[in-house]
Amino acid sequence: MIRIRLDLSYRGTDFSGWATQPGLRTVQEVLEDGLATVLRCGPVRVSVAGRTDAGVHSRGQVVHVDVPEDAWSGVSGRSARTPEDALVARLAGILPGDLVVRSARVAPPGFDARFGALLRRYTYRVADAPALRDPLRHDWTLWVKDRLDVDAMHAAAQPLLGVRDFAAFCRPREGATTIRHLQELSWERPAHGPDAGLVVARVQADAFCHNMVRALVGASLAVGQGRRGTTWPAEVLARGERDPAVGVVAAHALVLEEVVYPPDAELAERAERVRARRTDEDVWEPAGAQEGQGSSMT
Repeated sequence: MIRIRLDLSYRGTDFSGWATQPGLRTVQEVLEDGLATVLRCGPVRVSVAGRTDAGVHSRGQVVHVDVPEDAWSGVSGRSARTPEDALVARLAGILPGDLVVRSARVAPPGFDARFGALLRRYTYRVADAPALRDPLRHDWTLWVKDRLDVDAMHAAAQPLLGVRDFAAFCRPREGATTIRHLQELSWERPAHGPDAGLVVARVQADAFCHNMVRALVGASLAVGQGRRGTTWPAEVLARGERDPAVGVVAAHALVLEEVVYPPDAELAERAERVRARRTDEDVWEPAGAQEGQGSSMT
């Protein structure tokens, strides 16, 4: 068997999230069906860096898949293309337009898309003025009526950074830890570029528990709209229990931008260490306050 790393992007609007669910269209199911067709090796199962909810988009999702050596070497057929190039080209011919495999490569020893990741980066975009409500970006931008105080939102977010228990901002799951290392939660209003005028959050952590990012955004919006003071998100965090006033914002403005891994020589050790800390399929123990600072659900 050969382990292949795939880097992919998808528009989450018409997917019922990442994970396969009976009777629903999901990213995992569509991708696995496409791989099985191209590789001609029977059922295919992929492992993903981070499962995304219904409606969430991705520019930088990563998966790995183990395939038989003969299936991998045969994917080029009679062409002169490498298996990597051939797989990407053939998938482009059968996958729908809202799912793109951007690259494929033989993974280095020890690579694990899920357990080996150092951190995940998300963005969330908000339009808070009528002039910013462009229908062409409606599928990936939240529209709100009130002008937001971006400086207050950013200030309110900074006390949340670090290795902390985010139970107040996560949907609870039996036996699952809610401790995470939140490395960045920043808010800005870019003056230039494709996001000019929008209010944009950048969120980075070793991993996220269920609904964590959208709850953090919801708390920030309460501050930005003047409904809560700048100390309120930290007060909610300290109480350690869900506050009904913390709204979980819509999923469609959330984008998984990037998943970052350690250098190849450290991949196996990283995956083994993280896997050993796992106590439940949906549990991530904190990676440590220093880990991943210089390197690289919902």
